Amino acid sequence: MAAASQKATPPSPLPPSLSMEHDVVSTNDVVISQWTADRTSDGDQRRKKPSAAAAAATAMGNLSIQSVDPVPDSSTKPSAKGVQIMPRAQTSHPLDPLISAEISVAVATVRAAGATPEVRDSMRFIEVSLVEPEKHVVALADAYFFPPFQPSLLARTKGGPLIPSKLPPRQARLIVYNKKSNETSIWIVELLEVHAAARGGHHRGKVISSRVVPEVQPAMDAVEYAECEAVVKEYPAFQEAMRKRGIEDMDLVMVDPWCVGFHGEADAPRRRLAKPLIFCRTESDSPMENGYARPVEGIHVLVDIQNMVVLEFEDRKLVPLPPADPLRNYTPGETRGGIDRSDVKPLQVMQLEGPSFRVNGHFVEWQKWNFRIGFTPREGLVIYSVAYVDGSRGRRPVAHRLSFVEMVVPYGDPNEPHYRKNAFDAGEDGLGKNAHSLKKGCDCLGYIKYFDAHFTNFTGGVETIENCVCLHEEDHGILWKHQDWRTGLAEVRRSRRLTVSFMCTVANYEYGFFWHFYQDGKIEAEVKLTGILSLGALLPGETRKYGTTIAPGLYAPVHQHFFVARMDMGIDCRPGEPFNQVVEVNVKVEEPGKNNVHNNAFYAEETLLRTEMQAMRDCNPLSARHWIVQNTRTVNRTGQLTGYKLVPSSNCLPLAGTDAKFLRRAAFLKHNLWVTAFARDEMFPGGEFPNQNPRVGEGLATWIKKNRSLEEADIVLWYVFGVTHVPRLEDWPVMPVDRIGFTLTPHGFFNCSPAVDVPPNSCEMDARDNDAKDNGVAKPIQPTLVAKL
Repeated sequence: MAAASQKATPPSPLPPSLSMEHDVVSTNDVVISQWTADRTSDGDQRRKKPSAAAAAATAMGNLSIQSVDPVPDSSTKPSAKGVQIMPRAQTSHPLDPLISAEISVAVATVRAAGATPEVRDSMRFIEVSLVEPEKHVVALADAYFFPPFQPSLLARTKGGPLIPSKLPPRQARLIVYNKKSNETSIWIVELLEVHAAARGGHHRGKVISSRVVPEVQPAMDAVEYAECEAVVKEYPAFQEAMRKRGIEDMDLVMVDPWCVGFHGEADAPRRRLAKPLIFCRTESDSPMENGYARPVEGIHVLVDIQNMVVLEFEDRKLVPLPPADPLRNYTPGETRGGIDRSDVKPLQVMQLEGPSFRVNGHFVEWQKWNFRIGFTPREGLVIYSVAYVDGSRGRRPVAHRLSFVEMVVPYGDPNEPHYRKNAFDAGEDGLGKNAHSLKKGCDCLGYIKYFDAHFTNFTGGVETIENCVCLHEEDHGILWKHQDWRTGLAEVRRSRRLTVSFMCTVANYEYGFFWHFYQDGKIEAEVKLTGILSLGALLPGETRKYGTTIAPGLYAPVHQHFFVARMDMGIDCRPGEPFNQVVEVNVKVEEPGKNNVHNNAFYAEETLLRTEMQAMRDCNPLSARHWIVQNTRTVNRTGQLTGYKLVPSSNCLPLAGTDAKFLRRAAFLKHNLWVTAFARDEMFPGGEFPNQNPRVGEGLATWIKKNRSLEEADIVLWYVFGVTHVPRLEDWPVMPVDRIGFTLTPHGFFNCSPAVDVPPNSCEMDARDNDAKDNGVAKPIQPTLVAKL
């Protein structure tokens, strides 16, 4: 993933080259090798100066490590569009997503390691992603290698830290599928030397490890989808079945391959399988026609997508195609009788002075927040190193890593083929791989900073999704307000939030994933659901109680959407410090008696979640249940532990029996909250390979059996949230956005509201000057207020 150069990029001065001098600055608390930064000035003169870290060490009168503010480079100017670009110390931060050259090196290294030409030719590349380094490496990079240099991220030790001359080489992790042997392997490649431009032998990588993972199937790829569709449409028996339904033109047919899941031994991963859903358009010359409006029922197809052959075919039931629905399309001029609204005036968001955020590579600063943006093929957007700059208390960490790691969509119709529709859209397809380019003015408004994303395709080539991640500010209504009823004077502030988002399309549905940062210290996670319903066809006069009839011969089955957010928390902790705990808060009604003589008393009761087995919890709106992650060694001005609370919004649990087949692979859906002690290899709640997974309860349900202590631990929250979708006619032909999510809210983290220092908007100040005062004299009290007094 890379910043989109044409959108809001730095003027591209060359980054300084760091070199090591032999002299060392030494104190009782820190040992820092003296660095020099060489940069060619406008006059082509070379100058040397100490690094910010060395200067900080020299200035330490009390020998304590202090945060160092980056010194702006006079040669670095804001871009024409107003984004402030900060100087960079090195080219790639340890958490930066892999660039296209690194992906190419990793693929070439693995391919070269193949034992025979046959093995190399059979390699298919499912995923190439960054190996995220240990937390102490990230802390070292942020402390001394990348601005804003923050030595306070490293714990003080006797003799002080010895700073290396360079960081460890970056590594890539590859999931490789061998199309000939049906084996899946995981490779780790060290990227020794990578250049942005192809320069032959200068690209070097080294295989660190490789292993074959038995009895798994990796995620499916878009190439496999396309090949599967072609194989089915060319199958003679399928063509005959479509002719029975009045379809001669195979170009009208849409074949959507779905993973088979695991419903029995026939679905075991010894074969790579797909069970397609069939749809049919009505017009061959209309590429934007809504083909999902005509599902083809009664045809059973099983495809071996390793060898691309049809294994099973049966025309089980002849269900007529639904008639063409005149309301099926959603393009301009084709909706509701071809009449679009004519009274929508333009709405423009203008930021004449540019945005309030600053971007340096993938590092973002905004309104006391700072964090890094990452991206993976499976999760999509990842937020790293979230912190808040709190005045004299400096940079205060909140979370090490935030992302959406899995989603599951189970359907509630027991009939064929809908009972098999249990999509794991992250593990079986990849949210990041299915992301698409965002369009300015449609997906986002205002001043936008875009980031590109780089992926490997199935054969090992590199593909780029331009404008994949959107960063922008949004007005969010009133932040706070109070009016003095005696004087009529009021103070009001408007709320602004910083939004980081991406969108992906998985077959018929679209999902938008958003992280919102607020001026009052809140973080909101939001998922927006839109797209087209997955439909079924009905016989004439037939109805089904497991769905909603939305047009003649057409119905939408009931279903649920579940999402899992993984939050590696770090409240007031340096990277890796185990000083967090989780308490559950329930509001309880006081029992009648001497403590509640008026029968009105209630209170909040906290319960410490001591172990992982105890920390499997569910939402309870009747008790206003929420959970607080606290730092066990930091207190606020009233002596309470500092913390952030997880506040649920609407939520649900699976509406399925305990023996439902999809729950074998999705045991993590059985509770809304799971809490674990941090472990690097525990990333995905259903295990790394949920596709055709025969193992029961792999992932979270197995990890928590270790029952690790959560008292003073490096805490990871797994929050499962979902929505039950009973379709309605208003969801057709394309569903208006539905929103679900949760918030992380400061709870005793600050000593007072962090939003009181937000200044009034200029328009608010003008209005107050014109309305509240006359020649510097307060506005007289209104007669109605006098009457009240």
